[in-house]
Amino acid sequence: MTVEMTRARFEELVGESLDLLPPEFARAMDNVVVLVEDRNAEEPSLLGLYQGIALTERNSDYSGVMPDHIFIYREAILDICSDEEDVVEEVAITVVHEIAHHFGIDDAKLHELGWG
Repeated sequence: MTVEMTRARFEELVGESLDLLPPEFARAMDNVVVLVEDRNAEEPSLLGLYQGIALTERNSDYSGVMPDHIFIYREAILDICSDEEDVVEEVAITVVHEIAHHFGIDDAKLHELGWG
């Protein structure tokens, strides 16, 4: 059953998840923007997506580059949750998962760490 939630409330949850990051991680994030979209057009059930050049892949040639993007897909997350508590948890997991990609952590390592 899909949870009903306003876009404003969902965006608030994303912001709260970002606020939970330890300060040293928040300070280390560089040239990245977090956006809420309804769905990924190519993979409608995708919960989140990181597009960009991970910090671990950047070198001295990295300059003048458009920001990386972290997309959090509202409708896909609401589809898999049964109540607001589930949404809060899934948003936090998805935000952490995509930020981890910004730091160069791949899906295999995330699954190993329990953030699949």
